[in-house]
Amino acid sequence: MKLNARIRHARRCANLSQAELATLVAVGRSAVANWECAGDTSPSTERLAKIALSTDVSFEWLATGRGDPALHQLDLIPAVDALLVDDPAERRLVEAYRSCTAAVRQVLSQFMESQTARSANKAEK
Repeated sequence: MKLNARIRHARRCANLSQAELATLVAVGRSAVANWECAGDTSPSTERLAKIALSTDVSFEWLATGRGDPALHQLDLIPAVDALLVDDPAERRLVEAYRSCTAAVRQVLSQFMESQTARSANKAEK
């Protein structure tokens, strides 16, 4: 399903008109109509996040078509705070980090934060 169809599907499942969604996202109705057409117009990432919140769908599903469109009680990250990872190496790191135990994640986080601090100190010198 393409982005325009996912936007339309999310809006209809939320029982919103194009005008109602436009109001929630702070755009004109014609913008929503353009996003739902098969043309080249698509919303910015910020507006896509607002659409996801307004229609109670997963940001990942709305943006990429991957995953489950429904939000779940276990979703810990609001759509507006989600990070999009485009780099394959970064995606592998995120996936590996998420599969670790809490203790390992804590050690990894401390290590990475120390490396960031070390880089900042080198830049100041």
